[in-house]
Amino acid sequence: MSFYEIIKAIILGIVEGITEWLPISSTGHLILVDEFLKLNETDDFKEMFDVVIQLGAILAVVVIFFKKLWPFGKKDNNAPLSKDGFGAMIKTDIFVMWFKVLVACIPAAVIGLALDDWIDEHLYNPWVVAIALITFGIAFIIVENWNKGRTSRVSDIARLTYKDAFIIGMFQLLAAIFPGTSRSGATIVGALLIGISRAVAAEFTFFLAIPVMFGASLLKLIKYDGGFTAQQTAILAVGMIVAFAVSIFVIKFLMDYIKKHDFKVFGWYRIILGALVLAYFAFVK
Repeated sequence: MSFYEIIKAIILGIVEGITEWLPISSTGHLILVDEFLKLNETDDFKEMFDVVIQLGAILAVVVIFFKKLWPFGKKDNNAPLSKDGFGAMIKTDIFVMWFKVLVACIPAAVIGLALDDWIDEHLYNPWVVAIALITFGIAFIIVENWNKGRTSRVSDIARLTYKDAFIIGMFQLLAAIFPGTSRSGATIVGALLIGISRAVAAEFTFFLAIPVMFGASLLKLIKYDGGFTAQQTAILAVGMIVAFAVSIFVIKFLMDYIKKHDFKVFGWYRIILGALVLAYFAFVK
């Protein structure tokens, strides 16, 4: 087993943990990092690794927001199905939230499954990533300027409607098609445009990531041919563990950050990074 490959997995786990939740595109960053820090593995394994490593990041959401995600229990049950019996254990407000998450998943699930192989073949490259980084960076700045001074229509996740959830899901579809868009970036921009507060937009994006990433990871694992070597198993495990640990800190940071700041800094970051990537592949490589 190569020590250097484990170090690479740690670095990739750090990149995933930071970029998955900040609206700067984890997939885009992993594609770009691969240009300079390549795992000494097959292309099929690396493609699968870039997706399945996200399971570690998902677990961080589950740990941090467990009370808001687990729909059973009498404690802190503000909307029990019934006053006694098993119904008293069911938290209907959390079930409703999960139904809205599933509605938001429909567009990306339908189109993503249909176009998954085509997207991997034609759009997973640094040029598309750079253009998507710049385009959505500009979108963030425009939307934040437009949104400045406006009162949010929805400032509590419980007030999200099924229509809101579906519209957010349509924006998530952009990220499913164009790597570099950022799933969290696309959904947050969409949410802000329809009057959702930054805090609710970010929180719903975290919840939406759970079925989306589980589904994407399962699809990649099913399509992956062959078993795992001991080194591949170690690389995947290390990447996921590191992504989990880093995600814990990044999610908490972002939720504190958006209480006092907007997302324009991430827009400028995306524009600068996208421009550097274009310059590198146009004039250096």
